[in-house]
Amino acid sequence: MKFLLDMGLAQNTAKFLRGHGHDAIHLRDQGLQRLTDPMIVEKAVRENRVILTHDLDFGRIVALSRGLLPSVVTFRLENMQADEVNRYLQDVLIRCAGEIESGALISVTERAVRIRRLPVP
Repeated sequence: MKFLLDMGLAQNTAKFLRGHGHDAIHLRDQGLQRLTDPMIVEKAVRENRVILTHDLDFGRIVALSRGLLPSVVTFRLENMQADEVNRYLQDVLIRCAGEIESGALISVTERAVRIRRLPVP
């Protein structure tokens, strides 16, 4: 899978994904830390990437677009340190791979993983 990590997540999470065979870039890696949210969504669509974020705006932007992509995985953890995010991310990638590939908004907390398939009605 291909991933685009927003500024709310650590660059170490992109390294973690690359270490597991994924194509992952962090906005900071490309000097795009000032890119607007709609432009980030456009980049993800253009490059067929899943957005990984802490920012709730991406789910709203994608839902309102009524598109099938990009998938967005939003982490709403109390501890947003890279090791903790990576632990939850690894589980989500195993449990939700089909939904991620076909288009979904996924919200991850300590208590639950919530999945909404795209397009959102």
